[in-house]
Amino acid sequence: MSTSYTWIGWTRHKKRYDAVMLTAVAGYLAAFITGGVLIYRPPDQIALPVLLIRALGTCAIVMLHIVLWIGPLARLNRRFLPLLFNRRHLGVATFLIALSHAAMVLIYYHAFGNLNPFLSLLTSNTAYGSLSRFPFETPGLLALLILFLMAATSHDFWLRNLTARAWKRLHMLIYAAYALLIAHIALGALQHERSIVYPILLTAGAAITISLHLITGLREARKDSAQPPAAANDGFIDVASVDDIPDRRAIVVSLPSRERIAVFRYDGKVSAVTNVCEHQGGPLGEGKVIDGCITCPWHGWQYRPGDGCSPPPFTEKIPTYEVRISARRVLINPQPRPRGTPVHPAIIPGAPA
Repeated sequence: MSTSYTWIGWTRHKKRYDAVMLTAVAGYLAAFITGGVLIYRPPDQIALPVLLIRALGTCAIVMLHIVLWIGPLARLNRRFLPLLFNRRHLGVATFLIALSHAAMVLIYYHAFGNLNPFLSLLTSNTAYGSLSRFPFETPGLLALLILFLMAATSHDFWLRNLTARAWKRLHMLIYAAYALLIAHIALGALQHERSIVYPILLTAGAAITISLHLITGLREARKDSAQPPAAANDGFIDVASVDDIPDRRAIVVSLPSRERIAVFRYDGKVSAVTNVCEHQGGPLGEGKVIDGCITCPWHGWQYRPGDGCSPPPFTEKIPTYEVRISARRVLINPQPRPRGTPVHPAIIPGAPA
């Protein structure tokens, strides 16, 4: 979190992440071009600019697949969370690689005629009624525009001013961009590709992407459809045993209204807050208590468990819930308190003071 806007919050971890990412990109491009030179000998030799175009294009689609895989993988396994923390940098880098690919195509194929290169790109093929001759450049251009929009609004300045809900909806366009890029490749490069390697890799990538999202979605739906606990006469709900909650972590309870509550155990106490982070709607219940604050696993935003307020000088607030313990069972009032309302934590009997 930050109380002021900076262009890029390069921490030591982000610098290391970006160094690894840039090294991997450079290594991929070098390996692709070197392999192309060694494999395609005269008379089948491919011009170096064409090899670079292909290298940039394939690199961009590989990076986009990784971007789409990080989210569900982080939900399925916490070990992928460090990748999630830095996904925006990867997304911006994906756009820059895709932009370089488009620029090379524009220069190599459309910059040496009488027409403006952009006009040449849009008018050189208008066979929209033909599947085999469809202007594959159009879905590629639309996908690039979406990636540009997402890269341009990736900073927290836009998240704050667009609101988290609008920003999230905007960035869900990543799936539209992915579908357009699949169409771009299938209607373009694959139409003239004699090897079955590229179709197999593209199909496998799409299958893995769809499968990961379906598995994660079904897992979350199963949590929401679980039978909610019954409420006692005073309205409190028995949600779990104290011993079921890992220390400094939480269990997530789904209410009949589908609202999710994160119930944290820490320092011999139990507190409950909404499961939704104010930043990007991250799952607070998948985070942990660090330095006395609930820390969101997505981007590290923090809230005090006792009142749902971010520590000064930050001003974010989340709803809190009343909690009590009876016979080592955790009971919760399902009615949320207003954002930032102090609620006394429940003391665990026998816990060290």
